[in-house]
This record gives sequence, C-alpha cells and structure tokens, in this order.
Amino acid sequence: MDIIEAIIIGIIQGLTEFLPVSSSAHLMFAQYAFNVSESGLAFDVFVHLGTLVAVIFFFREDIIKLLRAWWLSIGDILQNRFKEGLELDPYKRMAWLVLIATIPVGLVGILFESQVEALFAGALYVPGFFLFVTGTILYLSQRINKNKVNFENMGLKESIFMGLAQACAILPGLSRSGTTIASGLVIGLNKEFAAKFSFILSIPAILGATLVQATSIGSAIDTNFLAMFLGFIAAALSGYFAIKWLLEIIQKRSLDIFAYYCWIMGIIIFMGSITHIF
Repeated sequence: MDIIEAIIIGIIQGLTEFLPVSSSAHLMFAQYAFNVSESGLAFDVFVHLGTLVAVIFFFREDIIKLLRAWWLSIGDILQNRFKEGLELDPYKRMAWLVLIATIPVGLVGILFESQVEALFAGALYVPGFFLFVTGTILYLSQRINKNKVNFENMGLKESIFMGLAQACAILPGLSRSGTTIASGLVIGLNKEFAAKFSFILSIPAILGATLVQATSIGSAIDTNFLAMFLGFIAAALSGYFAIKWLLEIIQKRSLDIFAYYCWIMGIIIFMGSITHIF
C-alpha cells in the first residue's frame, strides 16, 4: 500500500464510520479497487484507531462526565444506594447503559469471529445487499419515530435494543451508525440524541476490535509505518468532520439523503459483483 492509497482509505474510513453509509462496504470496495489484501486488513483496523480518536475528542466533555459518573456509581454500590444514584444522576445511568449496550457486539465478535471474517473475505454482493438494507431501515425509521426519549429518560430497554442493532451491524454493508441511529428512532429516541448515543456507543466497540487485531496492527506498522501514520491522521480528521456534519444535518434535515445514497451504492456494488464487473 502506497501513501496516496493509505490517505484515501483513511479518509473513506473516517467519513463512512460515522455517516450512516457503512464503512465496511466502502473499505471492502476500496481495498478491491486498490488491490489491497492482507496488509489492507491490518490497515483497516489501524485507521479505526483514527476514528476512535475523532469520536473521543469530539465528545471529550461528555466522556469525562460519563467516566466520572461511572466511578462515582461504583461508590454508590458500596454504599448500597446504586439505584438511587442512577435515578438522580443521568450521567451515571447513561454510563451503565453504554456498557450494557456494548455487550451484544462483544458476544457476537467472540462467538462468531470466523463466520464474520468469512463474510468480509467474500464477494462484494454481500455488502452491496446490506447497503440496500441500511438505506431501507434509515428511510423507514424516520417515519415511525415518536421523538419522546432523550438523555433524561432513556432506559434499559432502549439501550439493549440499540446494542442489539450494533451487534447486527457487524455484518459488512450494514452501517453501524445507520443501524443504531435507526433503531433508536424506531423506539422513540430524539434524533439528535440517537446519533449522539450511537457515536459514544462506537467507542468501546472500536476499541475492542482494535485490541483483538493488535498483532496484525503491529506487523503492519513495522513494514509500512509512514502509510499507516498518514492513514491514521486522515481517518481522525475526516471522522471528526463527519461527526460534526452529521449532527448539523440531523438538526436541520432528514436522513433521507443517506438512504438514497445507500440504495444507489448498494445496487451498483451488488450488480457489479454478480456480473463480475468488480
């Protein structure tokens, strides 16, 4: 992988990790276009670190509050007032809801690792199909949203539902942000809060995936450090602006533009794959 390819893939990863258009589908397509194989798989994980930096920096104030609240809630457990603490402090409740929502994707990653890897190594029609699914759930979810749940009243049910959605989004082409945001809208979350919870929920998922692939990352750095570093920077910067842009869009417009994009790209990739154009 040369430097230009690394920067391009880093930008693609940063943008598509947080925009609801599936980073996995776009990375598989880009790796196919650049003929990147094993080193590309390691690089894929490394640029995820860039997006991790982006989301942590963007939500740094919220993350500090969540970590502090979680630590204080440990004290509540020791003092036998855990439930009262969750009721009085929404940050304590939210910290635990993020942890609970992370459990499904962790279980799927551990129990079905080989099956998931096989899908990523398969034909492009798989992400093409799931891109079309992403567009459909984005389009439909906005039309049944009741906009009643927010930071103050989100509960265990909503957390588990979004966690299950994130676990499903481990499939290539099924956008993690798109699926979790859409699932939040289906169960009544405010659109802005659904996006914010989705972004924060991505932190432990990305971190866990990176730790699992630590060996691959190390070997790739040894062989191509400069490309890795520039890809990391590109992913971090583009990821930051993707978060900022999506939150601005959500405040003013619908997410239909991303649904249309997923439908178009899904059809192109699916048809190109089955007709052997790609």
